[in-house]
Amino acid sequence: MKVKCFDESHEKDLEKAINAFLSSTNSDIIDIKYQVAINVCGEEQIYCFSAMIIYTSKSE
Repeated sequence: MKVKCFDESHEKDLEKAINAFLSSTNSDIIDIKYQVAINVCGEEQIYCFSAMIIYTSKSE
Protein backbone atom coordinates (compact mmCIF):
# COMPACT_ATOMS: atom_id res chain seq x y z
CA MET A 1 0.00 0.00 0.00
CA LYS A 2 1.22 3.49 -0.85
CA VAL A 3 0.09 7.09 -0.34
CA LYS A 4 0.40 10.23 -2.43
CA CYS A 5 -0.26 13.66 -0.88
CA PHE A 6 -1.26 16.84 -2.67
CA ASP A 7 -1.38 20.40 -1.31
CA GLU A 8 -2.56 23.37 -3.38
CA SER A 9 -3.71 26.95 -2.82
CA HIS A 10 -6.61 26.66 -5.26
CA GLU A 11 -9.16 23.88 -5.61
CA LYS A 12 -8.79 23.78 -9.42
CA ASP A 13 -5.02 23.24 -9.04
CA LEU A 14 -5.69 20.34 -6.67
CA GLU A 15 -8.16 18.88 -9.14
CA LYS A 16 -5.62 19.11 -11.98
CA ALA A 17 -2.84 17.54 -9.88
CA ILE A 18 -5.03 14.63 -8.78
CA ASN A 19 -6.36 14.02 -12.30
CA ALA A 20 -2.80 14.04 -13.69
CA PHE A 21 -1.71 11.49 -11.08
CA LEU A 22 -4.73 9.25 -11.69
CA SER A 23 -4.25 9.30 -15.47
CA SER A 24 -0.53 8.53 -15.22
CA THR A 25 -0.64 5.65 -12.75
CA ASN A 26 -1.55 2.00 -13.13
CA SER A 27 -2.90 1.60 -9.61
CA ASP A 28 -5.92 0.45 -7.67
CA ILE A 29 -7.26 3.40 -5.68
CA ILE A 30 -8.23 2.39 -2.15
CA ASP A 31 -9.40 5.77 -0.83
CA ILE A 32 -9.07 9.52 -1.30
CA LYS A 33 -9.09 11.79 1.76
CA TYR A 34 -9.87 15.47 1.13
CA GLN A 35 -9.43 18.47 3.44
CA VAL A 36 -9.75 22.25 3.31
CA ALA A 37 -8.04 24.55 5.81
CA ILE A 38 -8.79 28.27 6.09
CA ASN A 39 -6.63 30.86 7.84
CA VAL A 40 -7.54 34.51 8.25
CA CYS A 41 -4.69 37.01 8.20
CA GLY A 42 -6.01 40.55 8.58
CA GLU A 43 -8.68 40.86 5.91
CA GLU A 44 -7.17 38.13 3.73
CA GLN A 45 -8.43 34.53 3.77
CA ILE A 46 -5.84 31.89 2.95
CA TYR A 47 -7.09 28.51 1.76
CA CYS A 48 -5.22 25.23 1.66
CA PHE A 49 -6.77 22.40 -0.35
CA SER A 50 -5.20 19.01 0.28
CA ALA A 51 -5.82 15.38 -0.54
CA MET A 52 -4.22 12.05 0.20
CA ILE A 53 -4.66 9.13 -2.17
CA ILE A 54 -4.21 5.64 -0.74
CA TYR A 55 -3.45 3.12 -3.46
CA THR A 56 -1.78 -0.14 -4.40
CA SER A 57 0.20 -0.81 -7.52
CA LYS A 58 -1.44 -3.33 -9.87
CA SER A 59 1.96 -4.86 -10.63
CA GLU A 60 2.53 -5.85 -6.98
